[in-house]
Amino acid sequence: MPTFNKTLSTLLLASALAVLGCHAQVPPASGSALSPELARRVEILIRQRAKLTPDEIVTVGPRQPSNIPGFDQIDVVFSSADGTDKSRAIPFLLSQDGKTLAQFNKFDISKDPRTLVNGIGRPARGGPESAPVQIVVFDDLECPFCARMHAQLFPALIERYGNQVRVTYRDYPIDKHPWAMRAAIDVNCVAAQSSEGYWSLVDYIHSHANDFGGTEHSLQKALDSLDQLSLDQAKKDKLNTDAVQACIKKQDDTAIQASLKLGSSLNVDSTPALFINGDKIDGAVPIEFIFGIIDDALRAENVTPPAPYVAPTAPVAPAAAAPAKPSR
Repeated sequence: MPTFNKTLSTLLLASALAVLGCHAQVPPASGSALSPELARRVEILIRQRAKLTPDEIVTVGPRQPSNIPGFDQIDVVFSSADGTDKSRAIPFLLSQDGKTLAQFNKFDISKDPRTLVNGIGRPARGGPESAPVQIVVFDDLECPFCARMHAQLFPALIERYGNQVRVTYRDYPIDKHPWAMRAAIDVNCVAAQSSEGYWSLVDYIHSHANDFGGTEHSLQKALDSLDQLSLDQAKKDKLNTDAVQACIKKQDDTAIQASLKLGSSLNVDSTPALFINGDKIDGAVPIEFIFGIIDDALRAENVTPPAPYVAPTAPVAPAAAAPAKPSR
């Protein structure tokens, strides 16, 4: 249940341990129901902490074994008065003396974060597949923030890191951008045959996004321009233009939808979104911030990063010359 779960998340993070009171001098047997008095104290505390309304029902389950010494687990279920809305069981820990309620979350960190998302099968820039830092960017070709980051990112990364960093883009066209999906499909028609052609298109589209559609901002004109641009790139790179043209005409968005689904599963809700060895960064952020994350990622891979980045200082404007004194 979304309302209950959101409220409980706040409750559980805000107070890991809460004192309930006294009683229960002897540890009870696991599997036994709580006494009505103890269950009531648990319920009142949760209601107060989670700010539940009177029509939200709290059901406290029996004690069950836990792997925390001195504590049993109890499952608490939240439901509406009419029974139509019900949450999953939320586990709590209850001390065996009945005085302390706790909430303990266990997370699996056995998987390498870099495996969350990768650039396999995508055009890449920078270092080889074995580069210690892998950056995957969820990109929208009509997004002005993406264009701003794109213009800064590659020159700065290559200058600072060389082949230590490998960058790939995944498509994440936003619904409010009317030609972003067309752009993603068209450039991928070229990418199927040429990584260099793909990046040439991405570079051009990001740097000329405001020009598509002309001064009248015609959607059809923008779509036609994207199709022609991709076909011209295919001819320039001596690709199989018939295959590229057929791909553009078909407008198959299957691969783009898969990329959107992947991004959604990783909580991507805006662009640009970067994953630096699995570490997610949302939005257009200062390049020095990205450098810091990359440096940390390199250290985690036992690679010494470059010297600390120092932002260039703005040139000092020359002082204005004093006005000449009038001659006498």
